[in-house]
Amino acid sequence: MRILFLGDVVGITGCLKIQNNLLDQIKKKKIDFVIVNAENAAEEGVGLTKEICEDFFKSGVNVITTGNHVWDQKDIMNFIDKENRLLRPKNLFEPAPGNGFGVYTTKENIKIGVLNLMGNVFMKKCDDVFKTSKTFTDKHKLKKDYDFLIVDFHGEITSEKNAIGHFFDGKATLVVGTHTHIPTNDARVLKDGTAYQTDAGMCGDYDSVIGMNKDNSINRFLKKDSVKHFPANGEATLSGVIVDCNKETGLANKIDSYIFGGQLKET
Repeated sequence: MRILFLGDVVGITGCLKIQNNLLDQIKKKKIDFVIVNAENAAEEGVGLTKEICEDFFKSGVNVITTGNHVWDQKDIMNFIDKENRLLRPKNLFEPAPGNGFGVYTTKENIKIGVLNLMGNVFMKKCDDVFKTSKTFTDKHKLKKDYDFLIVDFHGEITSEKNAIGHFFDGKATLVVGTHTHIPTNDARVLKDGTAYQTDAGMCGDYDSVIGMNKDNSINRFLKKDSVKHFPANGEATLSGVIVDCNKETGLANKIDSYIFGGQLKET
């Protein structure tokens, strides 16, 4: 079982890279299941829309996760209640539209759990992510409630992401960070068998400031004339991880960083 997780999609260029290349990459890499964080996929670089979700599903995406920008396009609130393949962070204040966790059955009758969480440090206010995680692991068990569990941790700081990774070690197949848009060089299998990478990176133009136009972003830092942030429009790179899963244990045999196209090169 091979699972591809792709980091935050940014703007039109990121969307097009997925729509034009993902199906081919699934075949070449022999991928069985695809999860994409799409909370920045809208044209403005924040939020996502029903149309984007439907395009991604047609392009081979099985589940879409999000983060702090999930509600930035207001029409998504109605859609997320109807579409169980679209998740929002589970520890958003309740009640909130949609769900933060789902179990998805493949054609081979394999059950894949996907849990979407958001950090507390330097992020929008939400419930304590560690309490939410403890409640979740007390209730749900690997190889009992699902064959594999993928955790998208949408957070700002590396220490919080590291801690969540170790908390889920042995309880999840993969814990991968999103939100900071820069792929980290620490893909590894943790002591008790959980694959981990601090941040998956983004699916967007890396000739930018985390996906946004670099000149405008620099001017904002310099407090010079600038406008609202808007995405860079050069060729996008697809960034994420590929996990080879162990069907017997539900844990990971191997994890590799995944880079395709654009400015970055796979190492």
